[in-house]
Amino acid sequence: MTSEDGDLMTFGGVSGRVSVLRDDLRTQLWPVPTAGIVVAIILGVGLPQLDARVDDSLPPTLRTYLFGGGADAARTVLNAIGSSLITVTSLTFSLTVVTLQLASSQFSPRLLRTFSRDRFVHLTLALFLTTFTYSLVALRTVRTSSDTQADFVPQITVTFAVILTVASVLGLVLFLAHLASQIRLETILDNVHEEATETLQRVLDERDDAAQVAARAAHRPPDVHMIEASRSGFLVSADEDALLEAACEGGVVVHIEAFPGASLVAGTPLGGSWPIDGDAPTPEAWERSSTRIADAVGAGPERTAAQDIAYGLRQMTDVAVKALSPGINDPTSAVHALGHISGLLCEMVTFELGPKLLRDDEGRVRVILDRPQLADLLDSGIAQIRHYGRDAPSVLARLFQLLREVGWRVGTEADRRAVRDQLRRLRETVAEQDLGQTEVASLDALAARVEEALEGRW
Repeated sequence: MTSEDGDLMTFGGVSGRVSVLRDDLRTQLWPVPTAGIVVAIILGVGLPQLDARVDDSLPPTLRTYLFGGGADAARTVLNAIGSSLITVTSLTFSLTVVTLQLASSQFSPRLLRTFSRDRFVHLTLALFLTTFTYSLVALRTVRTSSDTQADFVPQITVTFAVILTVASVLGLVLFLAHLASQIRLETILDNVHEEATETLQRVLDERDDAAQVAARAAHRPPDVHMIEASRSGFLVSADEDALLEAACEGGVVVHIEAFPGASLVAGTPLGGSWPIDGDAPTPEAWERSSTRIADAVGAGPERTAAQDIAYGLRQMTDVAVKALSPGINDPTSAVHALGHISGLLCEMVTFELGPKLLRDDEGRVRVILDRPQLADLLDSGIAQIRHYGRDAPSVLARLFQLLREVGWRVGTEADRRAVRDQLRRLRETVAEQDLGQTEVASLDALAARVEEALEGRW
């Protein structure tokens, strides 16, 4: 089974499921610290055994660099490390939670996934918990001499605990500096832009005009068997391998109208199917096929960047709308967000947008997966900002500039119509506002430049 261009499918099948799982794990705070705790236990058990074997045979030059105190001193050091590191870890968790709250209230709740997937935060927490756990495990191996046992101070083990502590102190300093950088608007938008670009490169193919023509021609008949969503939530992923297999085995063509990021409600249609050869399957076959198809569409409680190419636009738009709210009233931040939105839209037009077709071994279309067109993406990135920023001339001017930049990059007449439609709406918005003559003239000049860009003139 192949995709539209004849190559074996990669994303959306096994690779797609792995991508969704990886994205889910990357947004969790526990996997990396948990791995660090496991490593700490292994080291805390293994290094004392190494000490017991090699401490007496170490050369004097090397021993001068190792911990040289007695058992009581070793216990004191390890106790101090353990107690201080758990306090620092609590502080780090608190700062992380405060940052998440700030990002949610100041910018957008949709940005929480971007913050929670920050690898630097994961590694810092892992370092602190590793040092704490290692100190506790190592502490049990320090023995004082008695009638039943000899004195034992694992020099390498205690020295390594000190090294981990120094690394933790350095990690705390770097974490504070990193946190101060991460809550800046410029950094937030840059991170969202980078993640959105990665999603585009992973999910979409390079623009193929012939493929787009074929996709537009693949319409479903008026009478179809509706496929209902089995779960409520947001469409997170569509397993292309499972959909194609279910369509081939059921003798049907499948059309999934909802695309990643769309809201699903259990029991309502998410698409439809129809016989490929005109012979309708039995009701039982329809039911089995519909169940398999619905199960191949994954739903979750929130949108993710795994397959949702419009998620980055949604995050950037939220930042701009939040900046334009009466409580914040920061059009400069909205203009900055529009710069990233324009850059992302210009990247999107270089990819194959619109429906994706999956074919069987005979080259027949068996699955149609709807995906956003440029018109949908433009509306997602512009409509709300145009509404809430209608009385800010700087925002309106940046919207015209955005359409000019996108208009220069589009390559099909359908995409040009989408840009012209947004230009018409923006002009109507400007006409409805009580702006000065100078501002209106400036905006009219920017609108004329959009038309020039659409005609290939800058």
